[in-house]
Amino acid sequence: MDKDQDLTKEGTAGFSHVPAMLHECIEGLAIRPEGVYVDGTAGGGGHSFEIARRLDTGLLIAIDQDEAAVRAASARLAPLGSRAVVVRNNFCRLDEVCRDLHIDRIDGILLDLGVSSYQLDTPERGFSYMADAPLDMRMDNRQTKSAYDIVNTYSEAELRRILYAYGEEKFAGRIAGRIVRVREQEPIRTTGQLAELIKEAIPAAAREGGHHPAKRCFQAIRIEVNRELDVIRPALEAALERLNPGGRMAVITFHSLEDRIVKQTFADMATGCTCPKSLPVCVCGRKPRVRMVTRKPVTPSEAELTANPRARSAKLRVAEKI
Repeated sequence: MDKDQDLTKEGTAGFSHVPAMLHECIEGLAIRPEGVYVDGTAGGGGHSFEIARRLDTGLLIAIDQDEAAVRAASARLAPLGSRAVVVRNNFCRLDEVCRDLHIDRIDGILLDLGVSSYQLDTPERGFSYMADAPLDMRMDNRQTKSAYDIVNTYSEAELRRILYAYGEEKFAGRIAGRIVRVREQEPIRTTGQLAELIKEAIPAAAREGGHHPAKRCFQAIRIEVNRELDVIRPALEAALERLNPGGRMAVITFHSLEDRIVKQTFADMATGCTCPKSLPVCVCGRKPRVRMVTRKPVTPSEAELTANPRARSAKLRVAEKI
């Protein structure tokens, strides 16, 4: 995904203020100047800045688990003073963040899911198959499990499962088997080693054209390291509980696995009575909790894609609390 790109200030290098689908996000959130808003994935502060500058007496809470992102967002938002506060945490712990800030209700939340360009383009973070670096892939360097641990300690069956489920890699079995055989000789320590053995495990005919042969596997391992899919639904449920009526949730996804979870979660929230049609009256008492603002996902404009090709797979969905 393409969240943010380059800042020049010391301590924030790597992030910029060119957020994906900015106009569509701002429009989707329907920002009120006195409202309380959350950017759960602040990155370099691009979305956060544009939300906060539209506030008057309101507050923007910018959350990110990445230490570098927190520094970048803090620098970006500093000119806005008390209109914005930056918190280092995971957006799945929204309740904890709100309690610490003595915030009971919010009026909107934005989640820009996945990995940022900064993380991909900083070789030492170990996210990319395009450079040789230590296997890491942690968005939060305080956590103990890294890509190294997954690649070198997961069983062949576990590796096959995550490569297929999270990377939709049809050669997951072959790749998992090769990882296990190689690591029996010595640990797999770098992204370059891993990318090369993935390439070798895939049939030559399947390597021609298209994406880099390691792309799907690196995505899968990154998702496992950071539990990216596990936190989406709980985070949206927590956000819904905190939202004022009329408050909105806007979520940008960058691959089908994320989008499927968001789509299904919003669909469940928007579903009312589930009683059989044969019953004359509702007995389940279930009522819709949200209405969909976007019936279909919003995608980037051609102009944005020209300027930022990495946004090509982005999809935005917006729901409003009833």
